[in-house]
Amino acid sequence: MSAVDHVGRPRVAVTGIGVKTPAGLDVDSFWGRLLEGRSAAGPIRRFDASGLPVGFACEVSEEFDPVAYLGIKEARRADRVAQLGFAAAVDALAMAGTLAADPHRCGVVGGTGVGGLATQEAEELVMLNKGPTRVSPFLVPMMMANATAALVALHHGWTGPNICVATACAAGSHAVGEGVRMVRDGSCDVVLAGGTEAAITPVALAAFARMGALSTRRDDPASASRPFDADRDGFVMGEGAAFLVLERWDRAVERGAAILGEIMGYGRNSDAFHITAPSEDGAGAVACMELALEDAGLTSADIGHVNAHGTSTPLNDVSEARALTKVFGGTPPPVTSTKGVTGHLVGAAGAVEAAASILAMQHGLVPPTANHQRTDPDIPLDVVAGSPRPVEPKPVLSNSFGFGGHNATLVLGPGVSAKA
Repeated sequence: MSAVDHVGRPRVAVTGIGVKTPAGLDVDSFWGRLLEGRSAAGPIRRFDASGLPVGFACEVSEEFDPVAYLGIKEARRADRVAQLGFAAAVDALAMAGTLAADPHRCGVVGGTGVGGLATQEAEELVMLNKGPTRVSPFLVPMMMANATAALVALHHGWTGPNICVATACAAGSHAVGEGVRMVRDGSCDVVLAGGTEAAITPVALAAFARMGALSTRRDDPASASRPFDADRDGFVMGEGAAFLVLERWDRAVERGAAILGEIMGYGRNSDAFHITAPSEDGAGAVACMELALEDAGLTSADIGHVNAHGTSTPLNDVSEARALTKVFGGTPPPVTSTKGVTGHLVGAAGAVEAAASILAMQHGLVPPTANHQRTDPDIPLDVVAGSPRPVEPKPVLSNSFGFGGHNATLVLGPGVSAKA
Protein backbone atom coordinates (compact mmCIF):
# COMPACT_ATOMS: atom_id res chain seq x y z
CA MET A 1 0.00 0.00 0.00
CA SER A 2 1.42 3.38 -1.01
CA ALA A 3 2.74 5.70 1.69
CA VAL A 4 1.91 8.80 -0.36
CA ASP A 5 -1.42 10.26 -1.40
CA HIS A 6 -2.83 11.14 -4.82
CA VAL A 7 -0.49 14.14 -5.23
CA GLY A 8 2.60 12.58 -3.70
CA ARG A 9 2.31 13.92 -0.14
CA PRO A 10 2.95 11.70 2.87
CA ARG A 11 -0.24 9.95 3.95
CA VAL A 12 -1.25 10.73 7.53
CA ALA A 13 -2.16 7.80 9.74
CA VAL A 14 -4.04 7.98 13.03
CA THR A 15 -2.33 5.62 15.48
CA GLY A 16 -3.76 6.77 18.80
CA ILE A 17 -7.00 8.23 20.16
CA GLY A 18 -7.69 9.63 23.62
CA VAL A 19 -11.03 10.99 24.82
CA LYS A 20 -12.42 12.57 27.97
CA THR A 21 -16.07 13.29 27.25
CA PRO A 22 -19.49 13.36 28.91
CA ALA A 23 -20.15 10.11 27.04
CA GLY A 24 -17.11 8.32 28.44
CA LEU A 25 -13.56 8.65 29.72
CA ASP A 26 -12.05 6.12 27.33
CA VAL A 27 -12.59 5.08 23.75
CA ASP A 28 -14.63 1.97 24.50
CA SER A 29 -17.08 3.61 26.88
CA PHE A 30 -17.38 6.64 24.59
CA TRP A 31 -18.21 4.44 21.60
CA GLY A 32 -20.67 2.36 23.59
CA ARG A 33 -22.57 5.44 24.76
CA LEU A 34 -22.74 6.80 21.20
CA LEU A 35 -24.22 3.54 19.96
CA GLU A 36 -26.83 3.66 22.73
CA GLY A 37 -27.83 7.15 21.60
CA ARG A 38 -28.28 8.09 25.25
CA SER A 39 -27.84 11.76 26.13
CA ALA A 40 -25.29 12.73 28.77
CA ALA A 41 -27.19 15.90 29.70
CA GLY A 42 -28.29 16.46 33.28
CA PRO A 43 -28.44 19.05 36.07
CA ILE A 44 -25.11 20.80 36.65
CA ARG A 45 -23.21 19.23 39.55
CA ARG A 46 -20.10 21.38 40.03
CA PHE A 47 -21.77 24.61 41.11
CA ASP A 48 -25.18 25.97 42.04
CA ALA A 49 -26.90 26.76 38.75
CA SER A 50 -30.36 27.32 40.18
CA GLY A 51 -30.28 31.04 39.43
CA LEU A 52 -29.19 30.64 35.82
CA PRO A 53 -31.50 30.63 32.79
CA VAL A 54 -30.19 27.13 31.99
CA GLY A 55 -29.18 24.81 34.81
CA PHE A 56 -28.16 21.70 32.87
CA ALA A 57 -25.26 20.63 30.69
CA CYS A 58 -23.22 17.63 29.55
CA GLU A 59 -20.49 17.30 32.17
CA VAL A 60 -17.57 14.90 32.23
CA SER A 61 -18.01 12.19 34.86
CA GLU A 62 -16.90 12.90 38.42
CA GLU A 63 -14.76 9.78 38.05
CA PHE A 64 -12.27 11.82 36.00
CA ASP A 65 -9.17 12.28 38.16
CA PRO A 66 -6.65 14.82 36.84
CA VAL A 67 -4.25 13.97 39.65
CA ALA A 68 -3.72 10.54 38.12
CA TYR A 69 -2.32 12.26 35.03
CA LEU A 70 -0.66 15.39 36.40
CA GLY A 71 0.05 14.78 40.06
CA ILE A 72 -1.42 16.88 42.88
CA LYS A 73 0.75 19.97 42.45
CA GLU A 74 0.39 20.38 38.71
CA ALA A 75 -3.27 19.45 38.69
CA ARG A 76 -3.93 22.34 41.06
CA ARG A 77 -2.08 24.68 38.74
CA ALA A 78 -4.02 23.66 35.63
CA ASP A 79 -7.51 24.79 34.68
CA ARG A 80 -10.01 22.03 33.96
CA VAL A 81 -9.66 22.70 30.24
CA ALA A 82 -5.96 21.76 30.40
CA GLN A 83 -6.59 18.85 32.76
CA LEU A 84 -9.04 17.28 30.30
CA GLY A 85 -6.90 17.99 27.25
CA PHE A 86 -3.68 16.73 28.79
CA ALA A 87 -5.33 13.52 29.96
CA ALA A 88 -6.81 12.85 26.50
CA ALA A 89 -3.40 13.44 24.91
CA VAL A 90 -1.70 11.04 27.34
CA ASP A 91 -4.27 8.35 26.58
CA ALA A 92 -3.79 8.85 22.83
CA LEU A 93 -0.03 8.40 23.20
CA ALA A 94 -0.54 5.25 25.27
CA MET A 95 -2.73 3.76 22.54
CA ALA A 96 -0.19 4.63 19.85
CA GLY A 97 2.52 2.60 21.54
CA THR A 98 6.25 3.23 21.47
CA LEU A 99 6.88 6.02 18.99
CA ALA A 100 10.68 6.23 19.36
CA ALA A 101 10.47 9.55 17.54
CA ASP A 102 12.95 12.43 17.46
CA PRO A 103 11.46 14.99 19.91
CA HIS A 104 12.55 17.79 17.58
CA ARG A 105 10.21 16.33 14.96
CA CYS A 106 7.22 15.88 17.26
CA GLY A 107 4.59 18.61 17.36
CA VAL A 108 1.43 19.54 19.24
CA VAL A 109 -1.63 21.39 17.98
CA GLY A 110 -4.25 22.15 20.61
CA GLY A 111 -7.64 23.65 19.84
CA THR A 112 -9.95 25.46 22.24
CA GLY A 113 -12.66 28.07 22.04
CA VAL A 114 -12.09 29.98 25.26
CA GLY A 115 -9.29 28.36 27.28
CA GLY A 116 -9.23 28.53 31.07
CA LEU A 117 -12.54 30.26 31.57
CA ALA A 118 -13.41 28.73 34.95
CA THR A 119 -10.17 29.97 36.51
CA GLN A 120 -10.62 33.40 34.99
CA GLU A 121 -14.15 33.75 36.36
CA ALA A 122 -13.09 32.53 39.81
CA GLU A 123 -10.13 34.92 40.04
CA GLU A 124 -12.23 37.86 38.89
CA LEU A 125 -14.42 37.24 41.93
CA VAL A 126 -11.29 37.13 44.10
CA MET A 127 -10.22 40.48 42.66
CA LEU A 128 -13.62 42.04 43.34
CA ASN A 129 -14.06 40.62 46.84
CA LYS A 130 -10.52 40.49 48.21
CA GLY A 131 -8.44 42.85 46.10
CA PRO A 132 -5.55 42.54 43.62
CA THR A 133 -3.02 41.16 46.11
CA ARG A 134 -5.07 37.98 46.47
CA VAL A 135 -5.27 37.17 42.75
CA SER A 136 -3.43 33.94 42.02
CA PRO A 137 0.00 34.25 40.39
CA PHE A 138 -0.98 31.18 38.38
CA LEU A 139 -3.97 32.89 36.76
CA VAL A 140 -2.21 33.73 33.51
CA PRO A 141 -0.78 30.26 32.76
CA MET A 142 -4.08 28.70 33.85
CA MET A 143 -6.35 30.84 31.69
CA MET A 144 -4.22 31.10 28.56
CA ALA A 145 -5.64 29.20 25.61
CA ASN A 146 -2.31 27.56 24.74
CA ALA A 147 -1.84 25.96 28.17
CA THR A 148 -2.87 22.46 27.07
CA ALA A 149 -0.48 22.31 24.12
CA ALA A 150 2.28 23.70 26.32
CA LEU A 151 1.70 21.10 29.05
CA VAL A 152 1.80 18.24 26.56
CA ALA A 153 5.10 19.40 25.07
CA LEU A 154 6.66 20.10 28.46
CA HIS A 155 5.81 16.69 29.87
CA HIS A 156 7.04 14.77 26.84
CA GLY A 157 10.00 16.95 25.92
CA TRP A 158 8.67 17.56 22.42
CA THR A 159 10.48 20.55 20.93
CA GLY A 160 8.87 20.59 17.50
CA PRO A 161 6.09 22.99 16.45
CA ASN A 162 3.64 23.74 19.26
CA ILE A 163 0.63 25.89 18.47
CA CYS A 164 -2.88 26.66 19.65
CA VAL A 165 -5.93 27.16 17.45
CA ALA A 166 -8.81 29.24 18.84
CA THR A 167 -11.50 29.25 16.16
CA ALA A 168 -14.51 28.74 18.42
CA CYS A 169 -16.51 25.61 17.57
CA ALA A 170 -14.24 24.77 14.62
CA ALA A 171 -11.04 24.69 16.72
CA GLY A 172 -10.86 20.92 17.23
CA SER A 173 -11.14 20.15 13.53
CA HIS A 174 -8.77 22.96 12.64
CA ALA A 175 -6.23 21.56 15.11
CA VAL A 176 -6.38 18.12 13.51
CA GLY A 177 -6.19 19.60 10.02
CA GLU A 178 -3.22 21.81 10.84
CA GLY A 179 -1.50 18.80 12.39
CA VAL A 180 -2.02 16.96 9.11
CA ARG A 181 -0.37 19.82 7.26
CA MET A 182 2.68 19.60 9.54
CA VAL A 183 3.13 15.94 8.70
CA ARG A 184 2.55 16.50 5.01
CA ASP A 185 4.99 19.40 4.69
CA GLY A 186 7.76 17.55 6.50
CA SER A 187 7.77 19.71 9.63
CA CYS A 188 6.96 16.71 11.83
CA ASP A 189 6.94 12.95 11.83
CA VAL A 190 4.41 12.78 14.69
CA VAL A 191 1.80 15.30 15.86
CA LEU A 192 -0.58 15.20 18.81
CA ALA A 193 -3.60 17.16 17.60
CA GLY A 194 -6.98 17.74 19.18
CA GLY A 195 -9.26 20.00 21.11
CA THR A 196 -10.36 20.65 24.65
CA GLU A 197 -13.03 22.77 26.32
CA ALA A 198 -14.40 23.32 29.81
CA ALA A 199 -16.76 26.25 29.44
CA ILE A 200 -19.58 25.06 31.70
CA THR A 201 -19.33 28.14 33.90
CA PRO A 202 -21.91 30.57 35.27
CA VAL A 203 -20.92 33.47 33.02
CA ALA A 204 -20.61 31.35 29.88
CA LEU A 205 -24.00 29.73 30.41
CA ALA A 206 -25.61 33.09 31.12
CA ALA A 207 -24.05 34.60 27.99
CA PHE A 208 -25.00 31.77 25.63
CA ALA A 209 -28.52 31.75 27.12
CA ARG A 210 -28.86 35.52 26.66
CA MET A 211 -28.02 35.21 22.97
CA GLY A 212 -30.65 32.48 22.57
CA ALA A 213 -28.21 29.71 21.63
CA LEU A 214 -29.04 27.22 24.42
CA SER A 215 -31.95 24.85 24.77
CA THR A 216 -34.25 25.79 27.63
CA ARG A 217 -35.68 22.32 28.30
CA ARG A 218 -34.88 22.48 32.02
CA ASP A 219 -37.67 19.98 32.81
CA ASP A 220 -36.09 17.28 30.62
CA PRO A 221 -32.38 17.91 29.96
CA ALA A 222 -31.83 14.48 28.44
CA SER A 223 -34.08 15.39 25.51
CA ALA A 224 -32.76 18.92 25.06
CA SER A 225 -30.03 18.32 22.46
CA ARG A 226 -31.91 17.13 19.36
CA PRO A 227 -29.90 17.79 16.17
CA PHE A 228 -31.92 18.22 12.98
CA ASP A 229 -35.17 17.49 14.84
CA ALA A 230 -38.18 19.68 14.08
CA ASP A 231 -38.56 20.52 17.78
CA ARG A 232 -34.94 21.60 18.43
CA ASP A 233 -34.55 24.87 20.33
CA GLY A 234 -30.82 25.25 20.92
CA PHE A 235 -27.71 23.38 21.94
CA VAL A 236 -26.65 21.93 25.28
CA MET A 237 -23.27 23.04 26.61
CA GLY A 238 -20.76 20.24 26.94
CA GLU A 239 -17.16 19.85 28.05
CA GLY A 240 -14.42 17.41 27.22
CA ALA A 241 -11.42 16.70 25.04
CA ALA A 242 -10.06 14.43 22.36
CA PHE A 243 -6.58 14.09 20.90
CA LEU A 244 -5.30 12.04 17.97
CA VAL A 245 -1.78 10.82 17.31
CA LEU A 246 -1.05 11.71 13.69
CA GLU A 247 1.91 9.97 12.11
CA ARG A 248 3.57 9.54 8.74
CA TRP A 249 2.03 6.44 7.21
CA ASP A 250 5.34 4.83 6.30
CA ARG A 251 6.66 5.37 9.81
CA ALA A 252 3.60 3.77 11.37
CA VAL A 253 3.99 0.75 9.09
CA GLU A 254 7.69 0.43 9.86
CA ARG A 255 7.13 0.28 13.60
CA GLY A 256 4.24 -2.17 13.28
CA ALA A 257 1.59 0.17 14.62
CA ALA A 258 -2.12 -0.44 14.18
CA ILE A 259 -3.39 2.26 11.84
CA LEU A 260 -6.79 3.21 13.22
CA GLY A 261 -7.68 5.58 10.41
CA GLU A 262 -6.35 8.17 8.03
CA ILE A 263 -6.88 11.90 7.63
CA MET A 264 -7.29 12.12 3.87
CA GLY A 265 -8.51 15.66 3.36
CA TYR A 266 -8.81 19.01 5.09
CA GLY A 267 -10.69 22.13 4.08
CA ARG A 268 -10.89 25.48 5.86
CA ASN A 269 -12.34 28.84 4.96
CA SER A 270 -14.50 31.68 6.28
CA ASP A 271 -18.12 32.65 5.77
CA ALA A 272 -17.30 36.37 6.13
CA PHE A 273 -21.02 36.75 6.71
CA HIS A 274 -21.92 37.33 10.39
CA ILE A 275 -20.14 37.14 13.73
CA THR A 276 -22.41 34.35 15.03
CA ALA A 277 -24.99 33.31 12.42
CA PRO A 278 -24.24 31.01 9.47
CA SER A 279 -25.21 32.14 5.98
CA GLU A 280 -28.68 30.88 5.17
CA ASP A 281 -27.63 29.17 1.95
CA GLY A 282 -24.58 27.58 3.58
CA ALA A 283 -22.25 28.95 0.87
CA GLY A 284 -19.17 28.94 3.11
CA ALA A 285 -19.86 25.41 4.30
CA VAL A 286 -20.33 24.22 0.71
CA ALA A 287 -16.99 25.66 -0.33
CA CYS A 288 -15.27 24.20 2.74
CA MET A 289 -16.57 20.68 2.08
CA GLU A 290 -15.57 20.92 -1.55
CA LEU A 291 -12.06 22.00 -0.53
CA ALA A 292 -11.75 19.00 1.78
CA LEU A 293 -12.94 16.56 -0.90
CA GLU A 294 -10.52 18.04 -3.43
CA ASP A 295 -7.69 17.82 -0.92
CA ALA A 296 -8.51 14.14 -0.37
CA GLY A 297 -8.69 13.42 -4.11
CA LEU A 298 -12.28 12.23 -3.70
CA THR A 299 -15.75 13.15 -4.90
CA SER A 300 -18.93 13.31 -2.87
CA ALA A 301 -19.87 9.87 -4.25
CA ASP A 302 -16.94 8.36 -2.32
CA ILE A 303 -18.30 9.39 1.10
CA GLY A 304 -20.00 6.72 3.19
CA HIS A 305 -21.56 8.94 5.82
CA VAL A 306 -21.39 12.45 7.27
CA ASN A 307 -20.61 13.35 10.86
CA ALA A 308 -22.38 16.68 10.87
CA HIS A 309 -21.73 19.76 12.94
CA GLY A 310 -25.42 19.43 13.86
CA THR A 311 -25.61 21.64 16.94
CA SER A 312 -29.39 21.46 17.47
CA THR A 313 -29.89 25.19 16.89
CA PRO A 314 -32.61 26.27 14.45
CA LEU A 315 -30.29 28.25 12.15
CA ASN A 316 -27.23 25.99 12.05
CA ASP A 317 -29.03 22.76 11.28
CA VAL A 318 -31.00 24.20 8.36
CA SER A 319 -27.94 25.95 6.93
CA GLU A 320 -25.82 22.79 7.15
CA ALA A 321 -28.58 20.69 5.60
CA ARG A 322 -28.79 23.05 2.64
CA ALA A 323 -25.02 22.97 2.25
CA LEU A 324 -24.90 19.17 2.36
CA THR A 325 -27.67 18.91 -0.23
CA LYS A 326 -25.70 21.15 -2.60
CA VAL A 327 -22.41 19.31 -2.12
CA PHE A 328 -23.94 15.89 -2.65
CA GLY A 329 -26.25 16.98 -5.46
CA GLY A 330 -29.39 15.67 -3.80
CA THR A 331 -29.86 13.54 -0.70
CA PRO A 332 -26.51 13.10 1.05
CA PRO A 333 -25.39 9.74 2.48
CA PRO A 334 -26.46 8.91 6.05
CA VAL A 335 -25.94 11.83 8.43
CA THR A 336 -25.38 11.74 12.18
CA SER A 337 -24.62 14.25 14.90
CA THR A 338 -22.98 13.04 18.10
CA LYS A 339 -24.00 16.25 19.86
CA GLY A 340 -27.32 14.63 20.73
CA VAL A 341 -25.31 12.52 23.19
CA THR A 342 -22.35 14.70 24.15
CA GLY A 343 -23.82 18.16 23.89
CA HIS A 344 -21.77 20.83 22.14
CA LEU A 345 -18.15 20.65 23.24
CA VAL A 346 -17.32 23.94 21.47
CA GLY A 347 -13.56 23.94 20.74
CA ALA A 348 -13.27 20.21 21.46
CA ALA A 349 -16.24 19.19 19.29
CA GLY A 350 -14.39 18.65 16.01
CA ALA A 351 -11.69 16.48 17.56
CA VAL A 352 -14.23 14.39 19.47
CA GLU A 353 -16.24 13.93 16.28
CA ALA A 354 -13.13 12.97 14.32
CA ALA A 355 -12.58 10.23 16.90
CA ALA A 356 -16.22 9.14 16.53
CA SER A 357 -15.84 9.05 12.74
CA ILE A 358 -12.80 6.78 12.95
CA LEU A 359 -14.61 4.46 15.36
CA ALA A 360 -17.62 4.34 13.04
CA MET A 361 -15.41 3.15 10.18
CA GLN A 362 -13.69 0.61 12.42
CA HIS A 363 -16.98 -0.91 13.52
CA GLY A 364 -18.97 -0.39 10.32
CA LEU A 365 -21.72 1.40 12.27
CA VAL A 366 -23.04 4.94 12.25
CA PRO A 367 -24.21 6.00 15.73
CA PRO A 368 -27.78 7.28 15.96
CA THR A 369 -28.56 10.96 16.43
CA ALA A 370 -30.01 11.10 19.93
CA ASN A 371 -33.46 12.66 20.38
CA HIS A 372 -34.12 12.91 16.64
CA GLN A 373 -37.82 12.06 16.60
CA ARG A 374 -39.64 14.35 14.20
CA THR A 375 -38.47 15.22 10.69
CA ASP A 376 -38.08 18.89 9.89
CA PRO A 377 -39.44 19.53 6.38
CA ASP A 378 -36.68 22.12 5.87
CA ILE A 379 -34.01 19.46 6.49
CA PRO A 380 -34.07 16.87 3.66
CA LEU A 381 -31.40 14.61 5.16
CA ASP A 382 -31.20 10.90 5.86
CA VAL A 383 -30.57 11.36 9.58
CA VAL A 384 -29.55 8.18 11.37
CA ALA A 385 -31.84 7.87 14.39
CA GLY A 386 -33.19 5.27 16.76
CA SER A 387 -30.45 2.68 16.38
CA PRO A 388 -26.99 2.36 14.80
CA ARG A 389 -26.91 1.83 11.06
CA PRO A 390 -24.49 -0.60 9.39
CA VAL A 391 -22.35 0.99 6.65
CA GLU A 392 -19.46 0.01 4.43
CA PRO A 393 -16.05 1.21 5.63
CA LYS A 394 -15.97 4.17 3.25
CA PRO A 395 -14.50 7.64 3.97
CA VAL A 396 -16.36 9.96 6.33
CA LEU A 397 -16.85 13.70 5.98
CA SER A 398 -16.87 15.57 9.30
CA ASN A 399 -17.94 19.21 9.60
CA SER A 400 -17.23 21.90 12.18
CA PHE A 401 -18.48 25.47 11.92
CA GLY A 402 -17.66 28.15 14.48
CA PHE A 403 -18.86 31.56 15.58
CA GLY A 404 -17.00 34.15 13.52
CA GLY A 405 -17.70 32.21 10.34
CA HIS A 406 -14.82 29.76 10.81
CA ASN A 407 -15.36 26.56 8.82
CA ALA A 408 -13.41 23.29 8.92
CA THR A 409 -14.06 19.97 7.22
CA LEU A 410 -12.10 16.75 7.60
CA VAL A 411 -12.27 13.72 5.32
CA LEU A 412 -11.28 10.61 7.24
CA GLY A 413 -10.49 7.23 5.76
CA PRO A 414 -10.66 3.72 7.27
CA GLY A 415 -7.61 2.25 8.92
CA VAL A 416 -5.73 -1.01 8.47
CA SER A 417 -3.53 -3.20 10.59
CA ALA A 418 -0.02 -2.20 9.66
CA LYS A 419 1.20 -5.58 10.93
CA ALA A 420 -0.80 -7.44 8.31
